[in-house]
Order: sequence, then structure tokens, then C-alpha cells
Amino acid sequence: MNDTENQNVESAEDIFSQRLNKVAALQEAGINPFGTRFDGALKINTVRDGYKADSEEDQPVSIAGRMMSRRIMGNVIFADVKDSSAAIQMFVSKKEIGADAFNMVKKQLDIGDIIGASGNLFVTQTGELSVKVKELTLLSKSMRPLPEKFHGLTNVEQRYRQRYLDLIMSDDSRKVFQQRFQIIREIRKFLENRGFLEVETPMLQPMAGGAAANPFKTYYEALSSPMFMRIAPELYLKRLLVGGFEKVYELNRNFRNEGMSRRHNPEFTMMEIYEAYGDCRSMMDLVEDLVTTVAQNVFGTLKIQHAKGVIDLTRPWKRMPYRELVMEKAGKDWFELSKEQKIAKARELGLDADIMGDWDEFEITNEVYEKLIENTLIQPTFVTRLPAQLVPLAKACSDDPTLVDVFELEINGQEIAPGYSELNDPIEQRKRFVEQFERDKQEGDLMSDKIDEDFLVALEHGMPPAGGMGIGIDRLVMMLTGAESIRDVVLFPQMKIKNN
Repeated sequence: MNDTENQNVESAEDIFSQRLNKVAALQEAGINPFGTRFDGALKINTVRDGYKADSEEDQPVSIAGRMMSRRIMGNVIFADVKDSSAAIQMFVSKKEIGADAFNMVKKQLDIGDIIGASGNLFVTQTGELSVKVKELTLLSKSMRPLPEKFHGLTNVEQRYRQRYLDLIMSDDSRKVFQQRFQIIREIRKFLENRGFLEVETPMLQPMAGGAAANPFKTYYEALSSPMFMRIAPELYLKRLLVGGFEKVYELNRNFRNEGMSRRHNPEFTMMEIYEAYGDCRSMMDLVEDLVTTVAQNVFGTLKIQHAKGVIDLTRPWKRMPYRELVMEKAGKDWFELSKEQKIAKARELGLDADIMGDWDEFEITNEVYEKLIENTLIQPTFVTRLPAQLVPLAKACSDDPTLVDVFELEINGQEIAPGYSELNDPIEQRKRFVEQFERDKQEGDLMSDKIDEDFLVALEHGMPPAGGMGIGIDRLVMMLTGAESIRDVVLFPQMKIKNN
């Protein structure tokens, strides 16, 4: 009898009721169905790697994991047990463990139960490395059935809502998250080796600054003050440059009260890096070095397979000014056209020009870039010399004050990292804050009724010239693992509340 097939004939409610009865029967027999500490278990991949095929001596092992299948064949039971590293077959015989223990395994255990087992390694006649069980302990009874083995979670939404089932059933999904953890570990190692200090700055902030985004709002009762979940740590990290920390980074959560999509989650992991005496170009060199080092150390290659083809991370990466990309798409005379001519051209290019009547020329240009250019930049590309309106916290280009010394790193058609030559002129910074404040006030888009004077005072004490950069960790993981949705690399993505 194959339990994996049999359990799917019955309803989940019937199975739950049956397993409740099994819990009661186990307790009556003096067996704790939810177990206790189990010492000495090795990871199953370690057990597999340590097997000595040519040894004639016993090879005792202990394992612990979830029972994923069970096949009863008279006085013998074969069961597959899986932990976070691998799976292995158990061979349970009535002769070896005794009639009482065998009957407990046969009648009271189910697919999904978590068990501990001790025994000797051997290879079956079919060549399967197995554990010949001498002792078996129930560590936790599974009250609900697992998804059917061969199809797993075919409902994508259920995969995200019940990630624990996704991780149990899908080796591929679990592998992506293991790779995510390796990527983050390698990032930290890379930065530590280059003298960067990891710091922590407030997530609850009296003013939402450092980026243009809609914040989550809350209220701090003890201070009788409205507060914001941070949209970026930038202004606090720059205060640390003022204070004398010359190489700092923070890898943590940001929160933006905006839409959700395959590339956006309102709660996301961001890393921001600042280096005194650097600039935009030093940040480009740093992120090239960081991403290629991480890719090589975690995946052993700089060629990443994606749905759109292979992404080649081999250095050097392409560097292209924003205006040149726009002119390649919209024509060499684009920046000489009037607003009306730009709208007409945008319509020719297939954009919704009817919504552009109240836009300024910069907004029309940026629509061309975002809708028609950005998603075509599959191979690593630094888009440089951006319009000043996009980045109020960056230095202007020395040869053109309408542009800022900034890059946006695009890979696989999405922004992975923006980087700046940071603005350290407090007079110019105040001017830009005031201009932004007045613009937001006119548009009814104010996030705060005041300018961040505390940051400006810090800047007035002197901040060294610096390079700064943000890296979207979720998007970086998407790019390196080949995932096509941010929800595939976030363990518990935000979901619309489900009404029961």
C-alpha cells in the first residue's frame, strides 16, 4: 500500500479527524505525539556523504526529519525521510524494532510526521542507500495532510500564503531561499573585507526622508508624535559620515506604502553603502566587484540563466548616459523638440499620450525611458548622468548643472542599484529641499509639513565628499537565482487579506 496515494482519496477534514484519534491513542499508550529533544541527529546530506561503500563494519547514524512517503510490505516498511539538506530511505522491519514499535509505525504514523531514527547504513538490492532502523521516535504528529507528492502546490497564491508547505514540497523553492541566505552572507563578507562597518539606523522616523515614496504612518504614544516607517536610511547614514565613520552600510528593511507587483513588495530588503572620499565612479567599481564576487562564490559562474536569456556579468559593464539612451529610442532631436512635439512623438512610440497634457517635458522624457528603454536593458548597464529632478540628494555634473553625477544599474530590465556622488554642500541641499517642499505643496503631495532641519544642521558641520549606493537585495536575488517574481525570493510576501 502506498500511503502517498491513499491519503488524497479522503477529505482533509476526514484526515484531520482520524489523526486526532491517533493522537489520543498515542497518548493513551504513553507516547508523546509531539515529542521531546532528540540529540545526535546528523544532516542527511552529511550521512550520505559519509557512507563508506567498501567498509564491512557497522555504520551507525541518527537522523531526524519529515516522513514524505511510506510503503508497507508485510513485516517491512520503507519510508522516505527529508530534512533541510536531503532525503534518505528508512528500512523498518518488525524483526529489528519489535512488534509493538512496528505496529505503532504502521498504524499511528502518517505522511508528514516528523520522526527521529537511529540505525545502520546499508544499500538495498536496488542500490538505494538506506537506514536500517533500530529505534524510531515520533517527534511531532502532523495533523493535516501534505499536498499530493507529484503535483505539490500548483496554486501559486497558496505557495505564497502557505510558504511552509511550499518549502516542504518544493526542493527548488527551498534552494532559492538557501541561495538568498548565501548571497547575503557573501555580501557581508565582501564589505567587511573592504573595511566597511555594518550599522543600524532607526526604522521609526519623525520624518520620512531619503527617497520619494509614500510612507506608512503610525503614532508614537510615549512621545505624542506621529511617526513614519522608514522609506530609506540615507539621511541617518550620512549623519554617520559627518560623525567620522568613513565606510558604512546598512542591510535592513524599508517600507513604502505603494502598490504590489512581481517587482515590488511594500516591505523590502535594501542595502545602502556610503564611502567617504568616493564618488559615483567608485560606487560603480564597488558594485561591479561585489556582484561578480558574490555570483562567483555562490553560483560558480558569471552567466545567469533567465527566461529572457543568459545574463553575462563578466566585467567591465556597459556605461551609457541617460540622454543617449533616450535619443537612441526617440530620435537624436528629442531634446530639441517642443513639449507638443514630444507628446506627438510619444504617441508614435506607442505611449499613452493623452495623459501627458499636464506633464512637464522632463516627465514626458522619463516616461519614454521607463516604459520603452529600462525593460530592454537585460545585460548589466550603468545608466549615467541622470536629470537633476530625479535625484535631489546627488551632486550636479560639473559640466551641466541640469544633470546629476548618478548611475542606475539596470540588469534584466530592472533597476538593481542606484549610486551617487553625494551632495555635501549644505547651501545647495537646503535650496533643493525648499524647492522640493514647494513643489510637493503645490501638488498636494506633502509627506511632512517641515524640512529636515536636523539633517541640514548635520551637513552644515561638514560632510566629506562621498559616494553612496543602494542595492535592492530582493531584486539582486531575483537576478542571480533566475526568479521572475519578487514573491519567489521573499519568504512571506505581503498578500491581500483573505476573508474566510
